[in-house]
Amino acid sequence: MEAMDDMLLANWVNLHHSSINVPSSYLQPPETRPGTLFISSGKTIPVVDLEEHHHHHHADIINQILKASEEYGFFQVINHGVSRDLMDDVLNIFKEFHSMPSKEKLNECSKDPNRSCKLYTSGENHRRDAVHYWKDTLTHPCPPSREYIKYWPNKPSNYRKVVGKYTEEVRKLGLKILEMLCEGLGIRKEYFLSGGLSENPSLVVHHYPPCPDPTLTLGLAKHRDPSIITILLQDKNVRGLQVLKDHEWFGVDPIPYAFVVNIGLLFQIISNGRLIGAEHRVVTNLRNARTSVAYFMNPSKESIIEPANDLLVNGTTQQTIYKSMSYEEFRTNFFHKGPKVESELHN
Repeated sequence: MEAMDDMLLANWVNLHHSSINVPSSYLQPPETRPGTLFISSGKTIPVVDLEEHHHHHHADIINQILKASEEYGFFQVINHGVSRDLMDDVLNIFKEFHSMPSKEKLNECSKDPNRSCKLYTSGENHRRDAVHYWKDTLTHPCPPSREYIKYWPNKPSNYRKVVGKYTEEVRKLGLKILEMLCEGLGIRKEYFLSGGLSENPSLVVHHYPPCPDPTLTLGLAKHRDPSIITILLQDKNVRGLQVLKDHEWFGVDPIPYAFVVNIGLLFQIISNGRLIGAEHRVVTNLRNARTSVAYFMNPSKESIIEPANDLLVNGTTQQTIYKSMSYEEFRTNFFHKGPKVESELHN
């Protein structure tokens, strides 16, 4: 155990795979342990086909994603326009990255003096956290300006080319989904193209190694994303994501070449509570590693987050239930107060 602090979880598990137990710092308190891995309830998040010729008209797709966002805060999309080859390539790149030696991976993520490109185990405050999570995480910004690419990993050798292309394509998809949600809500379609509201996206890649006892650990605790929307590429063959609805956890089964889309807490505020920033978590797996690629659509620090004025002007809501604040202020509150932040957001 003494060497664990000196390496990333994936490498530590690989080194000790035949003899490990769950380290004490990774044991969740009894009240948050997942116990049964997937609670079979018959629930599943909606699947939306974005290919318009499969529908009577464009409005049908809008109605489906709006309803899913109001009832679940989650949906999956198929026929979304991102190529299958690119989706395979980017997932393989991240699996290859996480299979590299710890020192090499950490060196690849230490080029940015502002530490916006980083790699860590469990959480960003691993050494201070009392309870740890069974994952390694790579994250870096990917704004349209491409200014951060020089800080991205250079290994594997085609990392920047593949990840750069992938983030461009997923951004197009994200803007398309936001436009449709705006149409459904009665907000002007261009809402997220102004005020810097979609200008600072980031990529968050979680790698969950096999866990000796998944009933005692979590890959990610229950949370809502601090984003506008999140577009997630799941590992095709390994389950892990769970969504909370009606006080019950249920699994989001991977659909090959689909994306999982979820509403972030920022869009919950902008929609004045009409859309749900749904709570979700990740459970671990006994035999298989799982890699997931999350694209967070985020605003610039100076962007103002508040209920959209169009909702008031159009008479679709009577009064604002959330305060107005900058994204920087929101982030500060979110990371200092965790789940308690929501009481701070209300008028």
